[in-house]
Amino acid sequence: MKKAIKMLINGTVQGVFFRNFVKEEADKLDVKGFIRNLDSGNIEVFAEGEIENVDQLCKICETGPRHAKIKNVSINESPFQDFKEFKVLHI
Repeated sequence: MKKAIKMLINGTVQGVFFRNFVKEEADKLDVKGFIRNLDSGNIEVFAEGEIENVDQLCKICETGPRHAKIKNVSINESPFQDFKEFKVLHI
């Protein structure tokens, strides 16, 4: 079974290689979607794939890379969009 989720991650998450860290983990887990910085200082992640892989990526995002300090992660189910890869978006 597959699922898709949207995460909003709050804390010290910009400037600590969070996006690249999550992309590497998503690629290992064969999770598709995107990650991007928001103007608010938060990070948005859209992830879709096999349920257990998406759940694993959520756990990874709750910890982040070594210098990240995660305050809050909100996770919401989202419609499946059939992404072909996981991308780091730059705004």
